[in-house]
Amino acid sequence: MSKAREERHSVVNTVDGDTSSSTVIQGRNVHVTPQVAHQVNWPIRFGSIPEAAAHYQHRTIADRLDNDLHSFGTVILRQVISGIGGVGKTQLAAHYARTLRNITDPERRVDVLVWANASTRASITSAYAHASRQLYSTVPEDPEDAAHLFLAWLGDPNKHQNRRWLVVWDDLTDLPQVEDLWPPHDQPHGRVLVTTRRRDHSLTTQGHLIEVDIYTSNEARAFLTQALDTAGIPHSTAELDTLANALGRLPLALGQAVPYMADLVLDCPGYLEVFHDRMTTLEEVFPDWNTSSPLAATWDLSLGQADNLHPRGVARPLMSVIALLDGTGVPEQVLTSPPMLDYLAARHKAKGPRDRPGVSAHQVRTILAGLDRLNLLTRTVSGNSPGRSPHTVRVHQLVQRATREHHMTRPTRETAQTAADALFHAWPEVERDTVLADRLRSNTQALHGRTGHGQYVEKWLWESEGHPVLFWAGRSLGEAGRVHEAVTYWEHMTRAAHKNLGPDHPSTLASRYSLAHWRGETGNLTKVMQALEELLTDQQRALGSDHPHTMTTRHKLAHWDGEAGSPATAAQALEDLLADRLRVLGPDHPDTLATRHNLAWWRGQAGDPIAAAQTYEDLLTAMLRVLGPDHPDTLTTRHDLAWWQGRARGPVVAVTTLQDLLRDRVRVLGPDHPDTLSTRHEVAWWRGRSGDPISAAAALQDLLTDQLRILGPDHPHTLITRANLSRWQGEAGDPISAAVTLENLLADRVRILGPDHPDTLSTRGKLADWWGEAGDPTAAITAYEDLLIDRLRVLGPDHPHTLLTRHKLALWTHEVGNTAEALKLLAALVQDRRRVLGSDHPDTHTSEQLLQRWYSDLSGE
Repeated sequence: MSKAREERHSVVNTVDGDTSSSTVIQGRNVHVTPQVAHQVNWPIRFGSIPEAAAHYQHRTIADRLDNDLHSFGTVILRQVISGIGGVGKTQLAAHYARTLRNITDPERRVDVLVWANASTRASITSAYAHASRQLYSTVPEDPEDAAHLFLAWLGDPNKHQNRRWLVVWDDLTDLPQVEDLWPPHDQPHGRVLVTTRRRDHSLTTQGHLIEVDIYTSNEARAFLTQALDTAGIPHSTAELDTLANALGRLPLALGQAVPYMADLVLDCPGYLEVFHDRMTTLEEVFPDWNTSSPLAATWDLSLGQADNLHPRGVARPLMSVIALLDGTGVPEQVLTSPPMLDYLAARHKAKGPRDRPGVSAHQVRTILAGLDRLNLLTRTVSGNSPGRSPHTVRVHQLVQRATREHHMTRPTRETAQTAADALFHAWPEVERDTVLADRLRSNTQALHGRTGHGQYVEKWLWESEGHPVLFWAGRSLGEAGRVHEAVTYWEHMTRAAHKNLGPDHPSTLASRYSLAHWRGETGNLTKVMQALEELLTDQQRALGSDHPHTMTTRHKLAHWDGEAGSPATAAQALEDLLADRLRVLGPDHPDTLATRHNLAWWRGQAGDPIAAAQTYEDLLTAMLRVLGPDHPDTLTTRHDLAWWQGRARGPVVAVTTLQDLLRDRVRVLGPDHPDTLSTRHEVAWWRGRSGDPISAAAALQDLLTDQLRILGPDHPHTLITRANLSRWQGEAGDPISAAVTLENLLADRVRILGPDHPDTLSTRGKLADWWGEAGDPTAAITAYEDLLIDRLRVLGPDHPHTLLTRHKLALWTHEVGNTAEALKLLAALVQDRRRVLGSDHPDTHTSEQLLQRWYSDLSGE
């Protein structure tokens, strides 16, 4: 398994002891940002609506749906389509959703259309959260909170202003679990459509229950007539009826029979002969099915036919892997990855000596096209963005179930491992495509929870040490800004590792490390440091002091010491760690370089920016030699070097260095990568420091637009940009706007992070300053007095932010003319800053110089 990854620090801008912020590269938390008006890009669309099935058959019930749901402006109960699997519920809902989606007239269109997989609560809340992010500039990070924000929008005419909206739940499974997520039913401009196999009486209280059954005789006859006429297969009405009745008039079974017949040019009697023959053996191949099912027979016949496609013998093992993944969307590059090709090549049944060994990605795509043609899956185009797979594979859950329970395709250790290997290989190191990353995470979680033929896939994924894709998915979730979801994920991972591997296994300890890391990113420093100290004790006992994982935990503890307000302590801990890593790993190991990197950072934070810049210059030389100029860690070192050069040598140097870095990050990572966006932020920030706040604000406004599109409104980087945009707006001469935007930001941070999070407290301090700058120094004093009480309680008296609060309180006290009290406050602060930070720290010098100036002013010198 992959070792817990170490953070490389990015930039935290410190001006006169005030912590504004910049980025979060590989795990660094930063502070500050402002609210801007959110321009909604109507219409809003979320969710992948299934394409129409081949030979889609119009049904009478579709007219009923059209009549009921199309009449916007009248109050109509939610519509619930209920029926057994395979009767076409999803196709009916998709037909209706596609019809409304295709209306472009602004006076008639549906402005918000959300298609949600309703098989789990998490899938619904995720869909709602994505919709919220398109409606609001600031959305809670917790998907549950974001979901209820969307529900509030749906139910409030003052918010949606009578815009038309449609929410579709496909495959509602657990009714009690989602009772609080039902969209409102009393909004005349809203529509709700649900598909479910359930027939609970309670569904009638939620909406208008529409029972969907198998095709009627006329519908089945019409479907078969159109399909067989298209294929050129002769038939009589009696033959069509006999075939339809034999297959139970089940739409999904008929949909699989027709392409099979077309492939082999079989007429109705010919297909029935092989069908009845297969029905007699179903108990042998589907021992877990209670009754023989026509669908199982049509599936078996169709998959057998697909297995004869070139390369022969590949379709069945391919479907066996697909059946373990997320049927709502499997990225095609997962199925054409090298691990999949190796797995399929071992099962390829060569026809003769001229048949080439191995299986190519093109051949897999050919097989997928054949499976699509035989109606065993649907291959849909997902977009043409650079780096994005052009196709996504969708599979009906009954097809997946049949595949998992057939004796030839049921889950095995090898199929589970292959699926995990394929996901891991398809996962890009740099997640430029956020849609792809989200699908990879959902497929990993589907695989982890999958069962089949009494087997739990989880046990195979945790054999030996735990599959790397499980760890990668959790890291991906956190780095996407979904920190609270990452905490939940790692709580589950820690339990699974403990159950499968025991408490002292390295993978269990690594899961505990990741859990502590992401808990730290939520702002609970006390809890995370306690967890890491307990983990370090267990690692030293179980792994030894020189184990890489043990040293990684020491590294992280030093990081949180610095974040807790003890940069000198952090630097000393990293000096000790560096000596051990040089001894154990050598000077060129990435972990040794990471320690040098963060040691430089905390030395700078402890008050020596010149030494920090020089250390980064030395480190960059080593990074270029060991990792090369385009490695992400090399680029991060250049990023932080520029920041400390700005602190030590002036902002113009920083701007020049960062502009060079920006060109390289665009070239290597692409324009939408979070690190590229981070460098854009730094260029803007240092332009402001160089005396051009108007240019800085304009650049940050442009950046914010891109971050909202790429990262979402609640991503830490987006919040940082909002905070610093506020700063430069104020510096440009508009303190009132700066205060207003920070008031909005404060409300968001209290809701998202809680009142005691360091970023929330930081926002309160900046807001107090802009109140003062806007002409109300008394309000600033009151705000800083309240903030000081909370910072003393949360951070303690010696934290740099607590000392900063005291400095600002003295400033504003002096501003209102209370010179004696201001001198008293500042003199006491100087003594404490000397004691805590040292006499040479820049913050100590700032307070000393200000105190000296005030005394000089008082004496008239």
